[in-house]
Amino acid sequence: MLRNNFLISALFFSVVIFGQNNIISYRSSDIISDFIRLSQQQLFDTANYYNSKNSTDTALVCYSLIINTPVKDNEFEQQKRIVEALNKSAIIYYYMSDYRSSYEFLIKALLLSEKYDYDTYISKIYNNIGNIYAHFNKIDIAKSFFLRALNVSADSTAGLLNNLGHIELENENIDSAYYYLNKSLQISIQQNYEHYGIILNSLASFYQKTKMYDSAFYYYRLSLEESRIKNNLENETEVLSNMGKLFLEIGKPDSAILYINKSNIIAEEINLLRIVAENFLTISKIEESKGNIRKAFEYYKNYVTQKDSVLNTEIFGDISQLQRFYEVSKTNKQIEELIIEKQIKENSIYYQNIIWFITLAVLLFVSLVLLYIFLQKRELNRSYEVLFAKNVEIIELLDSYTKTPEKYKNRNLTDAMQKNIQTKVLAMMENIPAICSVDFSLNKLSELIGINHAYVSQVIHTVLNTSFRSLLNSYRITEAQRLFEEPDAHNYTIEFVSNQVGFKSRAAFINAFKEITGVTPNYYCQSLKEKLKAKKALETP
Repeated sequence: MLRNNFLISALFFSVVIFGQNNIISYRSSDIISDFIRLSQQQLFDTANYYNSKNSTDTALVCYSLIINTPVKDNEFEQQKRIVEALNKSAIIYYYMSDYRSSYEFLIKALLLSEKYDYDTYISKIYNNIGNIYAHFNKIDIAKSFFLRALNVSADSTAGLLNNLGHIELENENIDSAYYYLNKSLQISIQQNYEHYGIILNSLASFYQKTKMYDSAFYYYRLSLEESRIKNNLENETEVLSNMGKLFLEIGKPDSAILYINKSNIIAEEINLLRIVAENFLTISKIEESKGNIRKAFEYYKNYVTQKDSVLNTEIFGDISQLQRFYEVSKTNKQIEELIIEKQIKENSIYYQNIIWFITLAVLLFVSLVLLYIFLQKRELNRSYEVLFAKNVEIIELLDSYTKTPEKYKNRNLTDAMQKNIQTKVLAMMENIPAICSVDFSLNKLSELIGINHAYVSQVIHTVLNTSFRSLLNSYRITEAQRLFEEPDAHNYTIEFVSNQVGFKSRAAFINAFKEITGVTPNYYCQSLKEKLKAKKALETP
């Protein structure tokens, strides 16, 4: 273990010494020799490490070693590593604008995945192929691959649903776009999705497309905050650019130019040429809206020049792949020779490893037995503690049903008085404007019906068998449900309805809604929409 850690450290320093900008020379046989000494899992972990650090050339060497290692059909874990190495190599080539190589690696990964029925990988590969077609604006083909990915995936992923939402938005299928984007948002929240900010940006774009500018601005702000927290400069740049377009669209050119300039600063810093080009086009439109035709024309020329630069970069990807194929072919030959040498060495120490593994297995088995005994004993003690606590809770609950609360013993109310108070309380609870006031309280209720608050509290607890807070929340939530069923409810936000029915915070409203109805407000609204769609479908001849 220490020796392997030393090798990984040596590789790291080799990157610094032999390469600039995280590049390792393919001609360095010593470095490849160091890589070949690692196990397949260590090699895979090393490749992922360099990939996460944007040392893509080094990562490609490691992935190539894995891909070119001979493997038997029954070595399923190694087969999975090869598929994953092919998929990740394809992603690297995609971002290098080498789309032909990316596609070839994805096809190889797809063939292996279909051979061994790796449905999880098949879904990822279809999604990545769809991204390539979407990049070239082949919307229908891209959609077909995204749908294939969705059909073979056991669990829908936030990123895949987000891609489908984008495609549907491009095709002007507004309802389908909202369905996919909203579902993507829900899954990203549940799974704590790493690229949550990208999902928020897509949802904001949807609202901008549908002219719901307040919602669009709200989600752009959320996406911007999330991008800054996760240090996702690419998404931050795109969000700022989109916010500039939004302000231009609603007739606020000064605010638009502010956000566009912020976007350009970051885009130029990280060399995001696509965003720079789009920003030039937006600035041209801003200047045109102000009547500055000369400036508008200058920025439009910058847009065209920058756009050509982006296209040339993509064309260069196809040209540079010929040189890359040449370098990779030499590397692959060297890898094959080193793999053969490694297999000879592995055979010579095979029997020594068997003895070591047997000893380790015995020690591990004994340790597991001891751990199992310890855990069983601890679980038994915990069970006794839980059982005792439950019994105490049951006894206290029974006492609460058989005894009158101490604070109500000395308050003698006749049945008629209780009935009178109950009637007034329930009548006041039907006064929606009053009970939906934020400052409505037990004292306020007592004041309005002209009865001492202690008697009111007693009747609520002993006659209605509830607390004032629970009684108030039940009426408020009923009013919230009515608001959600109004024709204009699609324009209401959770915060708006929460304030309308008297809750001081969004969280308190959601908790009360779920406690009374059993579902969250979002789920309730979605169910109403689906019910309305089903009703309209039945009414349509």
